[in-house]
Amino acid sequence: MDYPLLLLDLAAVAILTFALYLPRHRRRDLVVAYVGVNVGVFAVATALASSTVGAGLGLGLFGVLSIIRLRSAELDQHEVAYYFAALAIGLLCGLGATTLLTTVILLIVVVAALALADSRWVLSRHRRQDMVIDRAITDESALVAHLEGLLGARVHSATVRRLDLVNDTTAVDVRYSLPRAGQREMSVPAPGQSWAAPASTTLRGDR
Repeated sequence: MDYPLLLLDLAAVAILTFALYLPRHRRRDLVVAYVGVNVGVFAVATALASSTVGAGLGLGLFGVLSIIRLRSAELDQHEVAYYFAALAIGLLCGLGATTLLTTVILLIVVVAALALADSRWVLSRHRRQDMVIDRAITDESALVAHLEGLLGARVHSATVRRLDLVNDTTAVDVRYSLPRAGQREMSVPAPGQSWAAPASTTLRGDR
């Protein structure tokens, strides 16, 4: 076993899970999953790298296990990204197919990419929600205006998942952005008004 690579793997997955993921998302169960799958991949990749068994077979088995794990619980897309980053770190260190310097650089790239993409500086105001509205709205522009009035935010897209004319409800997937940081107060459009139209309701920016 290459002990420097083992130390690199443990250090990288510790930064990924305990320094990046846990402080930002607070899901202890996924921390256990990320560390477990990383160490498991590292162990199997190290064993396969020095055996006559094809590495493709072992990686294929881990691919199957990964699919089972991802299908066993509902994960957000950012959690899937952390999951595969943990896999990538284990593979890079376990296989040892490159020089130590190259491995270090690749580990830094993986961890830094997650740190930047999941930071509060990148699209921090953008949100997504699944909403059920107590009105059946068939007109797209009216639906967007109504959602902007409810959320106090600019709606970028509204995809109707279910339109129930009997029970008078609309299930919709909403993508929107919150007010810019530094804005103390902003006008919120009432349902039926456009975003720029004046309204009596105000919303204080939370960032």
